[in-house]
Amino acid sequence: MSEEIKQERKKRSLSLIQPTSVPTLGNYLGAMKGWAAFQEDFDTVFGIADLHSITVRQDPKKLREQTVSLYALLMSVGLDPDKSILFIQSHVPQHSQLGWLLNCYTQFGELNRMTQFKDKSAQHADNVNAGLFTYPCLMAADILLYQADVVPVGADQKQHLEITRDIAERFNGVYGNVFTVPEPYIPKAGARVMSLADPTRKMSKSDPNPKGTVYLTDEPNVIMKKFKSAVTDSEMSVRYAEGKDGINNLMTIYSAVTGKNFDTIEAEFSGKGYGDFKAAVGEAVVAELEPIQKKYKEFMADKAYLKEQWTKGADIAQRVSQRTLDKAMKKIGFVMK
Repeated sequence: MSEEIKQERKKRSLSLIQPTSVPTLGNYLGAMKGWAAFQEDFDTVFGIADLHSITVRQDPKKLREQTVSLYALLMSVGLDPDKSILFIQSHVPQHSQLGWLLNCYTQFGELNRMTQFKDKSAQHADNVNAGLFTYPCLMAADILLYQADVVPVGADQKQHLEITRDIAERFNGVYGNVFTVPEPYIPKAGARVMSLADPTRKMSKSDPNPKGTVYLTDEPNVIMKKFKSAVTDSEMSVRYAEGKDGINNLMTIYSAVTGKNFDTIEAEFSGKGYGDFKAAVGEAVVAELEPIQKKYKEFMADKAYLKEQWTKGADIAQRVSQRTLDKAMKKIGFVMK
């Protein structure tokens, strides 16, 4: 038996992230921190979903800047263009093309049930556009183009993966085995990071209180200031317990970046005040982000290199996705050139 046959093919995973803001410490500790290791276990595809982002009006200059910044950040946290397909969605027109085809294999009622459509329609009542409604068809195209076996999903994206599976099964039912029907993949749980200003709410890119969110590009002095002003309680005891949301959150963050468990943390800060603990958490986060920020600054200072990488990523993504698109179009009955 040849070595090639003996070696089982890695499952392919796909993840897309929108360039609508700078990722937060919560995004990093909850998911991004584990992405580099993910490349070893899976055949990975990572994309910046800039097409998806325009369902909400974007400032053109800001969208361009944030897309470039996010590409640099993804490489800075360890995504390697030599190990993964790392691309910008709008550079791969096959996404839009298959998205249109899948529109025609998706029922109006299915799209109408999407909770994200209802939520975003309420948030942006002045711009309830068709793209917002058919968003799941483009997301299905993103996944099915690459014949992804698994898609890492959080609770907010589970419904979109379900409709992707429904679309794939419907298409395959008509035309035969064209698309791989993807399975949800629940990654090893990362830290659930809450707002520093309101620890009952998840840390969010869109938090109106700037003190609540730590961004991956925040300068060390800004990070320290945010941690020093983090909401705690009046007990002055560093321990994980019900009703101590602020301290619980800080302990979760400290544990995630140092690898220490809660018992060790409690012992380390026994008899010490919250001021000492908040400073220590801030310093640990600064140390964790320092190598990422160093790489990020280097990448951002070399835009030619970034362009070279995203061009290479787009070329690979187009080659892979065109095979699937051609197969689907032939099955439907289009004349191929």
